[in-house]
Amino acid sequence: MSQKTRKAMAKRFKVTGTGKVMRRKPNHRHLLRNKSTKQKRAARQDQLVPSGYVKQLRVGLPHHDI
Repeated sequence: MSQKTRKAMAKRFKVTGTGKVMRRKPNHRHLLRNKSTKQKRAARQDQLVPSGYVKQLRVGLPHHDI
């Protein structure tokens, strides 16, 4: 029997074509008027997941070719 994908992980992480794992930066949902333009601009860019966490993601996302 094949392993199931952890849907919570699948929603939060994206695997690029070259196999890198990307995540969204936090603090970009609400209360945005209190945050500086610089903070909001920085939160728009996706962030690369450090290699130490990729092993855990490989278990939760078995069909994503990480």
